[in-house]
Amino acid sequence: MDLQYLIREPMEILPTTPALFMIHGYGSNENDLFSFVPDLPEDWLIVSFRAPLPVPYGGYSWYEIDFTDPEKYVDTAQAHESLNALLDHILKISNHYGLTQNPTHLCGFSQGGILAYALALRLPELFSKIACMSSYPEEKILHPIVKDKKKLERLRFFISHGTDDAIIPLEWGRKAADLLYDLGCYFTFREYMTGHGVNQKNYLDLIAFFK
Repeated sequence: MDLQYLIREPMEILPTTPALFMIHGYGSNENDLFSFVPDLPEDWLIVSFRAPLPVPYGGYSWYEIDFTDPEKYVDTAQAHESLNALLDHILKISNHYGLTQNPTHLCGFSQGGILAYALALRLPELFSKIACMSSYPEEKILHPIVKDKKKLERLRFFISHGTDDAIIPLEWGRKAADLLYDLGCYFTFREYMTGHGVNQKNYLDLIAFFK
């Protein structure tokens, strides 16, 4: 599966250059999170992916969602295909730029955050900082989850959720705190007085986390 993406290259690229890979939410596109670039470190390589599946009313998704049936809320086959495509592109882009000694970060919103959880917890040795906004850890795509605390302790999570989120309930988002605590991961969990989105305080805290 080939993914389209936007990329911001720093002036100089070294084997130690940090890379940040961004994963947008359902019905959005690669331009969404890429708008954060002006406030992120200038010496980072930043990539924002576009999901492969067009959404009828516009935008793209990483997997189809059946809002009428909780048992089919996640199309797990499509989710796994998207996870494999993301991993493949992350590795290819890193190899293309010779990033052999660098920290690799993830930033995901909503559906993108769900995939970021899965990537990080299945392959903790590949990642460093992970931001998951307005999302939750989806059990159906987490496995095989790594439970080796020595591998997991190198990860740093920033989790944010709106108190009035009508799309992904706050209770779902709080599952992440329980899961990461049980796994022995380092994380910050913050709630903001907003809906399914990122308000100014959330945004400033996110940028501070990455800086």
